[in-house]
Amino acid sequence: MSAALYVVLVVLVGVERLVELAISRRNLAWALRRGGFETGRGHFPVMVALHTGLLLACVVEVLVADRPFVPLLGWTALVLLVLTEATRGWVVATLGRQWNTRVVVVPGMRRVVRGPYRWLRHPNYVVVAVEGVALPLVHTAWVTALVFTVLNAALLLLVRIPAEERALARLRAG
Repeated sequence: MSAALYVVLVVLVGVERLVELAISRRNLAWALRRGGFETGRGHFPVMVALHTGLLLACVVEVLVADRPFVPLLGWTALVLLVLTEATRGWVVATLGRQWNTRVVVVPGMRRVVRGPYRWLRHPNYVVVAVEGVALPLVHTAWVTALVFTVLNAALLLLVRIPAEERALARLRAG
């Protein structure tokens, strides 16, 4: 895969993120109209910066460090990336109006325990972790994969999952 094609791939992932933000805004408005409230607001700007940084760093590392496309690694990572995107779609479809990039609780709503939530409590975070490795490694941007993984674990998952767990504790299973 040429660097130019890789940049197109990263841009497509970025466009997908913008679509997610639009869905999230729509779902947030829906939740707020039903008495929903957001928790854990403080970490959201850090999360946005980290995810934006991932996309930018992928492109910069490949172009500046002249990272090669290694076929076995690149194609494997691309398959993983496609699987993460499909799983993310499954997560969004399963949660429906309850899906959000923010932590929002709507009183009276039930905690979702179907779809991927039948097996994993936080499937989207597994998706993010795998994607954070797969997207950079499509074109051997290993520094970006490593830095994103460490920052994602240290700055977000140690904060975000506990914030979400506290919010989920307010919902009934169902």
